[in-house]
Amino acid sequence: MANLAILGLKTTSADELMKTRDKILLSSLELFNEQGERNVTTNHIAAHLAISPGNLYYHFRNKSDIIYEIFQEYEKLVDFYLDIPENRPMTLGDMTFYLESVFDGLWSYRFFHRDLEYLLDRDTRLRGDYREFTNRCLAAISRIFVKLADAGIIEPQSASLRAAMSLNVWLVITNWMAYLKTAHAAKASASLTLHELKQGIYQVLTLEMPYLTPGHREQVMVLREKYRPTMPECEEARETSASLENNCSPCSAVKN
Repeated sequence: MANLAILGLKTTSADELMKTRDKILLSSLELFNEQGERNVTTNHIAAHLAISPGNLYYHFRNKSDIIYEIFQEYEKLVDFYLDIPENRPMTLGDMTFYLESVFDGLWSYRFFHRDLEYLLDRDTRLRGDYREFTNRCLAAISRIFVKLADAGIIEPQSASLRAAMSLNVWLVITNWMAYLKTAHAAKASASLTLHELKQGIYQVLTLEMPYLTPGHREQVMVLREKYRPTMPECEEARETSASLENNCSPCSAVKN
């Protein structure tokens, strides 16, 4: 089951009984992530919790209200992660923390970005809040670039270039999951993993490569390699190559 801390729920005691409302949110997040939001109804959520649909509706009018409240918790989590320290220079460790944390949050609430357009079209509240959330995230990313430049990690950038880079980073983060779904589409049983999702960090760091100062370029390149993606086509190519080498007879090798 999903971690209570993900939803900002209280975990003061292992024996403390969870409130029904909290249980509904937690179980909904778990089911949405595992099965997809469109495949989960309020009846499914109630059955999963062994409560009556009426009990669920006492706390939430409909599934849209559940999704909206889950999004609000996701918002708080990302806002917390992107709280930029102003009292000290930024380090590569800070940059790594931001990237790891944002992708961790993306994984914990993966149903949301997996079906984002559909969810926003269904709920005007969600659409408005998500627009504000996006603007806050873009501002935070831009601030990170400013702090990285102040620390001498990247070259200073004009406001227009910084805005474009911030948008590109945001597009990679929010669309990497959709890309993986299409890249792995050939594998019928393939399922997304956190490891695969975090390979998006490689793409984000690649965007920064042209602007790194000489003194930090090597460190970032080493860091980037930790997240290098392994796409299915690359694995298949390696398997095919290995198969050909194993099947190559000594006679054919002499002829060549």
